Amino acid sequence: MLDLFAEGALRPLPVRTWDVRRAREAFRFMSQAKHVGKIVLTMPPRWNPEGTVLITGGTGALGGHLARRLATAGMRHLLLTSRRGTDAPGAAELAAELRELGAEVTVAACDTTDRDATAALIGSVPAQHPLTAVVHTAGVLDDGVIASLTPERLAAVLRPKVDAAWHLHELTRDLDLAAFLPFSSIAGVMGSPGQGNYAAANSFLDALTRHRRALGLAGTSLAWGPWAHDGGMTSTLSDTDMRRMQSGGLPPLAVEQGLDLFDIARGSDETFLVLVGLAPGAMRGAAPEDLPPLFRSMVRSGRRTAAATDAAGAAAALGAELAGLDAADRVRRVTDLIREQAARVLGHASPKAVDVTREFRELGLDSLTALELRNHLSTATGLRLPATLVFDYPTPTALAEHFVSELTGDDTPQGPSLLAELDRLDALLAAAADDPDEITRAGLALRLGRMLDKVRATAPDPTGPDVADDFESASADEVLAFIDNELGRLGDR
Repeated sequence: MLDLFAEGALRPLPVRTWDVRRAREAFRFMSQAKHVGKIVLTMPPRWNPEGTVLITGGTGALGGHLARRLATAGMRHLLLTSRRGTDAPGAAELAAELRELGAEVTVAACDTTDRDATAALIGSVPAQHPLTAVVHTAGVLDDGVIASLTPERLAAVLRPKVDAAWHLHELTRDLDLAAFLPFSSIAGVMGSPGQGNYAAANSFLDALTRHRRALGLAGTSLAWGPWAHDGGMTSTLSDTDMRRMQSGGLPPLAVEQGLDLFDIARGSDETFLVLVGLAPGAMRGAAPEDLPPLFRSMVRSGRRTAAATDAAGAAAALGAELAGLDAADRVRRVTDLIREQAARVLGHASPKAVDVTREFRELGLDSLTALELRNHLSTATGLRLPATLVFDYPTPTALAEHFVSELTGDDTPQGPSLLAELDRLDALLAAAADDPDEITRAGLALRLGRMLDKVRATAPDPTGPDVADDFESASADEVLAFIDNELGRLGDR
């Protein structure tokens, strides 16, 4: 019989395992006659303190924190990898610190997206200290809207997660690991604006651990929420990026809080864990569109009127309100609405922080926050709006005029908007490829000076010379003298 098994003529029955802590689930499965072969209860895997723990991205900020925690917990052999190895910033200092904690540390340069390099790395682990756990923290961020995700940008994010994790899985599947812990992200669980590539990469990690469990191998995918700025991946994000990631009541995890969750997770028998910091009451009362989709049915939000929930009702209500206002008040009312939503997206405490004379890009909106603002304005106005909205109408005032036209059904403005025209002039000047020549500068200074006089209700001297006539016949030297004088006059004002 043994010879027949060895030759492959006979095959043993399949074996399905359950952690002994899930014995009730295993017996229920057996009682329903769903199994073929053997059902085996296993004891919880134990990390061998004399074994080696491999941490990819181990010289980074997050990898360093984990290495310190493991060394403190009694793991005596750590293998830290990164692309640059000992040449990575702070690698030597980290290794020295870990040795002071009693751990033997090896820092290796290895690109785990390269299968041969990864195989050589695992093959270098000494037999007397066999690999007992793999913690895969390596990753790259390259956020952008879907239309901007080129194959190169996808590959840059997918390879450190997907290719590296698969290589680690294949090369360790026969080593009887106590733990295989890829660091995933909530981006793959509940979505994250602008992180389609990153979400896909982390969803692969979640599926891989399920696959490993089906094979009877160790594996738990840890889907982390955002960590506080600590020099890791999130250190490259702007404050706006962090606000976007933290939306819906998910504040960043402090380092100690994250490490405590890691200790809990590595002792769990779950295949998949979501590790986030929840701010008590942060989601309560929030508008549904402000919550991650996963939480919308779980959080009781304030009652919303039909005008706020129904797009057609929102448009009708706002249109009716505008109908009772004159042209200037209409633009002012809609501008206030735009400022409120822009402040909400940018994280400002007050709409007053949104300067209506500046372009949205100058206010801090990028392609991702521009889409977020578009979504909020679409809800508030009931209008179907393009993704390029804030680039087509670059200032709050110009956008307000557009909304007024759409909501009132009148394509012709009822009165000129001086601020919008100034916005357009300002944009033209900013977009000019070259500086205006001397004659153009003189003309601009003259016209702007006269307009400034009208705004300040300071009538020009009727007995003074006709500057326009003088300008037409002036010599080059006289024009330059005029420019110096005019610009100086404006500067004094």
